[in-house]
Amino acid sequence: MAVKMTLTDDELRAALESANLPTLQVVLARLTGDSGWLSGPYQPARTKALDDNDDAGLPSERQAEVRAAACDVLSRWRDGLVPEPPLPGETEIVELLTACMGEPVPAEYGAVMAEEAGFRPRDAKWTGAPPERAKDFSVLVIGAGISGICASIKLSALGIPHIVVEKNDRVGGTWLENDYPGAGVDTPSHLYSFSFDSNPSWSRYYAKQPEILEYLTGVAKRHGVTERTLFGTEVVSAVFHERTGRWEVTTCDRDGAEETRWANAVLSSVGQLNRPQMPSIPGQDTFPGASFHSARWNHDVSLTGKRVGVLGVGASAMQIVPSIAGTPEELVVYQRSPQWVAPNANYLRPVPEGARLLMEQVPAYAAWYRLRLLWMFNDKLHASLRKDPDWPHPERSVNAANDKHREFFTRYLREQLSGRDDLVDQTLPNYPPYGKRILMDNGWFSALKRDDVRLVTSAVDRIEGSDVVTADGEHHPLDVLVYATGFQSKRMLYPMDIRGRGGQSLRELWGDDDAHAYLGMTVPGFPNFFVLYGPNTNLGHGGSVMFHTECQVNYVTRLLVEMIERDIDTVECRADVHDDYNSRVDTAHEAMIWTHRGMNTWYRNKRGRVVTNTPWRLRDYWAMTHDPDLADFASSASEPGLEEKAS
Repeated sequence: MAVKMTLTDDELRAALESANLPTLQVVLARLTGDSGWLSGPYQPARTKALDDNDDAGLPSERQAEVRAAACDVLSRWRDGLVPEPPLPGETEIVELLTACMGEPVPAEYGAVMAEEAGFRPRDAKWTGAPPERAKDFSVLVIGAGISGICASIKLSALGIPHIVVEKNDRVGGTWLENDYPGAGVDTPSHLYSFSFDSNPSWSRYYAKQPEILEYLTGVAKRHGVTERTLFGTEVVSAVFHERTGRWEVTTCDRDGAEETRWANAVLSSVGQLNRPQMPSIPGQDTFPGASFHSARWNHDVSLTGKRVGVLGVGASAMQIVPSIAGTPEELVVYQRSPQWVAPNANYLRPVPEGARLLMEQVPAYAAWYRLRLLWMFNDKLHASLRKDPDWPHPERSVNAANDKHREFFTRYLREQLSGRDDLVDQTLPNYPPYGKRILMDNGWFSALKRDDVRLVTSAVDRIEGSDVVTADGEHHPLDVLVYATGFQSKRMLYPMDIRGRGGQSLRELWGDDDAHAYLGMTVPGFPNFFVLYGPNTNLGHGGSVMFHTECQVNYVTRLLVEMIERDIDTVECRADVHDDYNSRVDTAHEAMIWTHRGMNTWYRNKRGRVVTNTPWRLRDYWAMTHDPDLADFASSASEPGLEEKAS
């Protein structure tokens, strides 16, 4: 938490003009010991929707008083005249957040917030000195994306030997592979970072792909992950050997050379969004121009003066279209179903230099700003996505709060498309908001209004040479076709061949679209095999994948510590525990918006079961995963003296 201020008084005064006032008021109250800076005439107004509430809703004279007082106490703190306050406890955190958010924050969030801000430790620890056995316990991590990087860092901190196997030549996972024009995060940058290695220097409030990749690369280098990673190597199979309690993992390098590796435990960190989903369209192989998936963008193809088609209007397309509009001679966007789009004043906004300096140099400023985001973007929305059985308008929303979201988004859409009733009719969804992934306005409506952009809502029927032919019989001649068609999210861990006890195949158990695991991480019959960002762990109601990742890595590492300290060789999730958990998941989803009638999304499999999303609040999942219970597992010790042999 230690920071050092190098700003002069004038520089500090200038930087404070860019402060997020509610955050600054918390810092001011703690440094002065005066909670009055968050109450009475200085009480921040309630933070609404996705707005940062930078001015706290205060009149200009009150804002000036807050900044002046902050400048005074911070300059004295810089000069060693004011001590930094002790770390806040859970109760104080909740009280301060309640004050600066302008609304009640439940007491149950105190512990979560304390860990997220770094006010108290989260990591697994040995009860004493690391056992000698820890040096002989090996782990193989599959994938060097967000989850793999986090897992490697925490395993290394415990001194548990491991390697990371990565199919690409660099770390980054989805942020390495998705480098299409406009690619970026739709979670605030200051929340989309690890709690143990946050980045106070983001250049944008919603970072773009190059900066996110730079951040992940920097984290991996700082913590030695790159040194422990085998790049350009893919896991082909993993087979559990019951006699030894170890996994035989077969890898393949770029030259096709296979190698066998052994591990006590395997952590799959490949996630849900790593294998592109290509549609099957009659005649698509006859298209003579350049065609590629958005996640495999061909940067050698110039779009200048071309006729370009983008198939899809999901998250990737909504970033691509505004980014390339104006470059092609004509841009044709093919829409299967419209998406709800949320306005966000910060989405395209750079972080002012002054705000960045405050993040870097003011004690705990970045931590409190992160906690505000955590409350705004995590569980606040959850209740509005629960189906109210007595709600009289299920055709348009699932409850009263959800209906207010619908009215707000509809009003915004009509304002943005004023004068274009044709586009309003085409782009206004007929399903409840958040039934599908909500998308941030990246200039989407402005792009659609351009004369050189055309929205097509008739279904794509076939491709005849360079023409995309839609169901209404219209031919659309194109030079370039981009498939913004998502990922094989439900076909988890594909194409790896994972086999547990008795040679049981995980692919056969799950099929192509029905993955299930206890806490999204462990499966009966597959001892010491853990899935990060697995089934029912995707966040559909908000939040940051970083939070869920840290919950899962914390769970796995704490479990490994218990295993090693207790001389347990294998842990295998009990079938009754697994089945009960997944029954509760399915029951909970029946009350959530994603099972509402007409909600046919990539979240659900062909039987209608929600496979990808979590139904839980993030606080609930944090509690479920914080302290693993060995009673949930069958444990065993291997037969002594047995050695593995490559088969």
